[in-house]
Amino acid sequence: MKPRSPSTGGKGRFPQTDYFFHSGFGQWHGHFWSSDGEDRSRFRNLFNLGREYRIEAARERAREMAAFAVIVLTSAWPVVYMIVTVVRLLNKGRPLN
Repeated sequence: MKPRSPSTGGKGRFPQTDYFFHSGFGQWHGHFWSSDGEDRSRFRNLFNLGREYRIEAARERAREMAAFAVIVLTSAWPVVYMIVTVVRLLNKGRPLN
């Protein structure tokens, strides 16, 4: 006989549920923290954290754009060199055959 998992409980396929659970939101007044006078400092800390994140993200974005520009210029160089060479060849006026 195969052992049964604790979630089956012997009767059915679903785990037993406590139907009398009470979450305690009956006395909730619209905020999650106590108002002990530190609300503004928490807001300022969150604001500073967001500001620091945006500054660091801008720095990272600038580094990525510089690396992307180097890659684009490196890959575009052979195409530009080929166009210059073709224009010089056509300016000499030599026949193609």
